[in-house]
Amino acid sequence: MDETVVAEGRSGRVESAATGTAKGTPYFSLEGLSVGYAPKNVLIRDIDIEVARGEILTLIGPNGAGKSTILKTITRQLKPLGGRVMFDGQDIERISYHDLATRMAVVLTERLKPELMTCYDIVATGRYPYTGKLGMLTEEDEQKVERAMAMTHTLELGNNDFTAISDGQRQRILLARAICQEPEIIVLDEPTSFLDIHHKLELLSILRSMAKQNGITVIMALHEIDLAMKISDKIACIKGDTLFMQGTPDEVFSEERIRELYDLNNGFFDTLFGSIELPRVEGEARALVLSSSGSGIPVFRALRTAGVPFAAGPLYENDIDYQLARLLAVQVIAQRPFEPLSQATIEAALDAIGRVEWVIDAGVDIGDTNRGMVQLLEAARDQGKLVQHTQADDLSAIWGRMP
Repeated sequence: MDETVVAEGRSGRVESAATGTAKGTPYFSLEGLSVGYAPKNVLIRDIDIEVARGEILTLIGPNGAGKSTILKTITRQLKPLGGRVMFDGQDIERISYHDLATRMAVVLTERLKPELMTCYDIVATGRYPYTGKLGMLTEEDEQKVERAMAMTHTLELGNNDFTAISDGQRQRILLARAICQEPEIIVLDEPTSFLDIHHKLELLSILRSMAKQNGITVIMALHEIDLAMKISDKIACIKGDTLFMQGTPDEVFSEERIRELYDLNNGFFDTLFGSIELPRVEGEARALVLSSSGSGIPVFRALRTAGVPFAAGPLYENDIDYQLARLLAVQVIAQRPFEPLSQATIEAALDAIGRVEWVIDAGVDIGDTNRGMVQLLEAARDQGKLVQHTQADDLSAIWGRMP
């Protein structure tokens, strides 16, 4: 059964929902952990986090917050400055390096510079904890190396010099090395750095499969908070000298919390779309966008990119267009869901039509409840302000059709 724990952190309320592998004993936990590079220079203190077997924990937070320092501490590259790291009921400091190497794989950001080693050689080092004193690979070891490289689509790189491949290819080779190590836990620092979108998604899919199908616990730091929101079971937010917040993605990812975590004053994180949005263009609205069911989203962004302040609506508050318009539009004419457009809403839209230079019809599905949109389209047409736009149009063509 899950146990909910609530504690107070220095920077605010810290919430967590942790599930141990045995009653009262979490599989992996940080207990009052303090980290840093010198006893008198504690970077982050009093970290309490619990991770269950097969869970994905992602650390997020501003650059320099200490995410990498935490990862180096839990992988024994740095000594804890307080508290302890517990792994399956044992203090990690009491686990031998050999035993830890067979149970924990690490992919950190330091760039390896091995001499005269092929990519295959690098991946094969993941099997060294299992080989004898001579470090000879068995046929079974070689099969596991090849399977790991196949999973990461790096087989064709096998004979390449590791130092001569791209940063993205190196990242996939290092992941293959971690996979063939057959760990219980894999720790990664910015694993998606240097990867294009195809390989980002592929890597995260591999990690998700390792966690959910093989029961491997994944602990990583990510800068791409949109990806963290989509892949993680648990999020830990690092800011200042303490744990800012932790919880499920649903608990952590709100506009207010992300704004506070990253001190955002130059844009927004849209939790519905999982996207970063630049701030709205302020000023008197020059255009009114009529849309529904997502048809307005590309137009909103095109207007923002062009530096054109705009109004949007009428929009029902449960329409996906409304969710983005409230961030990007200088005015949103809103209507409560499942009700006919009220006379007040129609009058507000007619007033906006009279004030703007043009009205963009981005495609409105008209039914019984929003029949009043017909009146608005006719008013815009009568005033010579109506510009038609569909999803199939080149957005740049909008400007050529504007009065």
